[in-house]
Amino acid sequence: MAAVSAPFGEDLESCLRSIERTVGDARRRGAGLVVFPEAALGGYVKEEYVDGAPRVAPAPVLRDREAVFARLAAIAGPTVICLGYAEAATDGRAYSSAACISGDGVLGHHRKVHIPPSEHGVFAPGAGFNAFDTPAGRVGMLLCYDKVFPEAARALALDGAEIVACMAAWPVCRTHPTRLIRNDRQVRHFNFIDITRAVENQVVWAAANHFGRHGRLRFPGQAKVVDPQGRVLARTGARAGLALARIDAGVAVRAARDELSHLSDRMPVAYGLSPAGSLA
Repeated sequence: MAAVSAPFGEDLESCLRSIERTVGDARRRGAGLVVFPEAALGGYVKEEYVDGAPRVAPAPVLRDREAVFARLAAIAGPTVICLGYAEAATDGRAYSSAACISGDGVLGHHRKVHIPPSEHGVFAPGAGFNAFDTPAGRVGMLLCYDKVFPEAARALALDGAEIVACMAAWPVCRTHPTRLIRNDRQVRHFNFIDITRAVENQVVWAAANHFGRHGRLRFPGQAKVVDPQGRVLARTGARAGLALARIDAGVAVRAARDELSHLSDRMPVAYGLSPAGSLA
């Protein structure tokens, strides 16, 4: 499987060509699942300063979604791809959403539940988390800020996810950026969370992120694949590229949980949850 670090801007056709090239490269190298960043279709919202104050541009909503998804299905073929976009829903609101697509069509869909302050008034929150079956294994999807909340990844694991595809538009620190990417507070958080969530839930974690500058934001890349033991099998670091790892997700997850099952050893009632694990 592969996780992508790359820039994606406002030109949809350019995004689609980049996706096609990346999927082709990943497939030639043996990848059955390719995870792209949040807002890979049409780019992330642009933050600018106007009269000395920050302003966020309206969401670059994906138009003609059916035609775009049909093209993505043709690009994907036997490969499973996960990627983010801004969705204009029938309820009149915009969502930061993700789709999982193969040559068979749309396999799964997710709307970002946790909306950071910079996106308030831009995106509405989604309603929940679910896993779904794909040729690559049972997959769950998260978008960027979702991964900060342990309940989100845990909900996917409890729904049987073997793989969590985490798509981000995660910048370096807005308030205290550092000269070296590796010293940046937000970069440290991004990387620590990826490893922690993989270990907590004993899943394969594929984290994708934007790379480069976009408006006033600077994206650090840091795409990676982490196994259920917390080992980073592949990473891009602070550059564009593919983090590609050879792993059978089902085998890796079963091996980890047969040794010590974090999900089975939970005590939901002690956490104020029902025995099934839902909020009491």
